[in-house]
Amino acid sequence: MALTPDDVVTKQFQHVRFKEGFDPDEVDDFLDEIVVEWRKTIAENDELKAKLAALESGEAAPVEAAAPIEVPAPVAAAPVIESGAAPAAASAGIIELAQRLHDEHVAEGIAQRDQLVSDAQAQAASILAEAEARGRDEIARLDKERAALESRITELRQFERDYRTQLRSWMEGKLRDLESTTTSSGATPVSAIGL
Repeated sequence: MALTPDDVVTKQFQHVRFKEGFDPDEVDDFLDEIVVEWRKTIAENDELKAKLAALESGEAAPVEAAAPIEVPAPVAAAPVIESGAAPAAASAGIIELAQRLHDEHVAEGIAQRDQLVSDAQAQAASILAEAEARGRDEIARLDKERAALESRITELRQFERDYRTQLRSWMEGKLRDLESTTTSSGATPVSAIGL
């Protein structure tokens, strides 16, 4: 099946989700330009075929009088038309243009992909460096906090030892006082003490 300008106009492309792609408006605009040029080429081709048929049949004067043609200089060469190379050359030109456009878009896509990858790698390195710096800061803060807590624990243990020693001394003093009171009042009956 031969590709026509209408095929290009009506071609629908699927939109790609979650990926980078080409701007659909730019693609549509460019395809519109291709279609316009293609239609001009087809019209010129049809007119040249009509001229050729008129020349072959000997009716060249009436065809030229009926429809003057505005044709660029390179396309107007009669020997090329007779050999049938003009449609092939036009098609080859369009194909070459499409191929060049494709190659440019692919190169642009590759460059954009490489740029995105390098940006992502730079961002990842930045995030990693920031996380490592925060980790070091947090470890330093926790080390200071641990040292302060260990110092406080040491103080509390010392306080506990001092408190126990003072409590023991106080209790032993009270026990001695109790024993001395008991020995000095050991002959006194309990009823006399008032208990």
